Amino acid sequence: EQPEGQVPLESAFYVDRPPIEADCYETIIKPGALIRVKAPRQMGKSSLMTRILHHAEQQGYQKATLNFQSADAEYLSNLDLFLQWFSASITNELNLPEKLEEYWKGVLGSKNKCTNYFQRYLLSEIQTPIALGLDEVDEVFKHPEIANDFFGLLRAWHERAKNQPDWKKLRLIIVHSKEVYIPLNINQSPFNVGLPIELPDLNHTQVQDLVKRHGLKWTNSQVEQLITLVGGHPYLVRMALYQIARSRMTLEKLQQIAPT
Repeated sequence: EQPEGQVPLESAFYVDRPPIEADCYETIIKPGALIRVKAPRQMGKSSLMTRILHHAEQQGYQKATLNFQSADAEYLSNLDLFLQWFSASITNELNLPEKLEEYWKGVLGSKNKCTNYFQRYLLSEIQTPIALGLDEVDEVFKHPEIANDFFGLLRAWHERAKNQPDWKKLRLIIVHSKEVYIPLNINQSPFNVGLPIELPDLNHTQVQDLVKRHGLKWTNSQVEQLITLVGGHPYLVRMALYQIARSRMTLEKLQQIAPT
């Protein structure tokens, strides 16, 4: 299986990193859950998010995912437009008719309108919990004109879930690559609450397991040589094993050309 993008749910090449998956599955079914997944690029963040959402779905929850890289530039420079895009995108993911016109009236601010849209429409229309996966939120970091208000809104929703039944149904997964370098008030940030997950490199046992899954019979020494080359970076390990298992490369050749 070519290692490209997200690892499909049915893939034989997804490697669990205990206790991360178990912790996430346990957390997502708690009222008002918030899970923060952080790791550099191609470490398996989106693949983990997909599995958490799948677990939620198996519990009878509704799920929705939103990748912020899919937002048009015009929506990322204006809070009102951004929150309308955000609300409409989630509505679409939940297969409900969009009712923005009904809720985006009057003198209330954009954040209040968005909150009302979720509370009075989405959360009251759907009786089961909703697991919401927000991928590539780094995209929002680049736009300080919307970032503070949007992340403050997510934190406010998380706080509402402590006391308000409707909001207890909303479960959030926030996925990002970079450190949160925007200045956020400590009481208005979603990045210091909930379950923090930092994805580590694969360890020796996990790399060895992947080697076997690729049908390769390697010694401990060969596994160590691969780890010396690429660390335990999941994508690089899989790409190396894919090329070797397809006989396009040998470990020795890889060691020779790795520096270039």
